[in-house]
Amino acid sequence: MRFCGAALLAASLHAAAAELLVTTLTIGTHKLTAEVATTPAQRETGLMNRFSLKPDTGMLFVFERAEALSFWMRNTYVALSIAFIGADGKILNIEDMQPQTENPHWSKGAALYALEMKKGWFAEKGIAAGDRVDGLPAVGSKR
Repeated sequence: MRFCGAALLAASLHAAAAELLVTTLTIGTHKLTAEVATTPAQRETGLMNRFSLKPDTGMLFVFERAEALSFWMRNTYVALSIAFIGADGKILNIEDMQPQTENPHWSKGAALYALEMKKGWFAEKGIAAGDRVDGLPAVGSKR
């Protein structure tokens, strides 16, 4: 019976992930694919209950207005790095986050977007605060 329950959970999580819009972003010469979380429910779920990420793939969180943002890793099993991004598309700061923790990770300024990638992805690509992210969806656009 446990297997059946786990299979149903996995199927429902896969279905929820399949409903998200996917976009391509560029940071310098690096391209990545990101699932886009725009609703409160999508943002709350984020990358929870996933055990892996494909290479150069992550999740972009889009908010209604730029403000100080805080993220944690409850029910998240993949170590992540998060880039907080201002309305101008520039990265404000990048933080590394450990799986299944509730330590808050804050933006260093008003962020309109947050981009989660596998831990170390930004550092491996030489991406840092001040770099620009191209291809971000306009806030208020139909998503």
